[in-house]
Amino acid sequence: MLVPILKQGDYLIASIQSELSDADLLKLREDLVRRVSDFRSRGVIVDVTVLDVMDSFATRTLRSMAHMIMLRGAETVIVGIQPEVAFSMVQLGLKLEGVETALDLEEGLALLDHRTKGDNKSAR
Repeated sequence: MLVPILKQGDYLIASIQSELSDADLLKLREDLVRRVSDFRSRGVIVDVTVLDVMDSFATRTLRSMAHMIMLRGAETVIVGIQPEVAFSMVQLGLKLEGVETALDLEEGLALLDHRTKGDNKSAR
């Protein structure tokens, strides 16, 4: 299952449309890291709203994706984690350490704007 990746200004938005296999998650990670370089993106949003389950592999893959993207010079925000999924993740001890999260796409964009544009102002 291919995940559409949209370019919105300096950001990339990957909106997961259905449950993904482990291979699909790895492909998404590869595609996003490559496109950050191709488009010189400053931020990435991964929308996981449709996911009913986030197992340890999905959590590890999202975390490693965010760290790879950070090493390429961009920020990552995971948005749309459902309350039941968050509850299950906590119960299973699954963590997205070092990865920003936001309630929805709007908050994710605002967070990226704050992180990427706020950093530039302080550097001047």
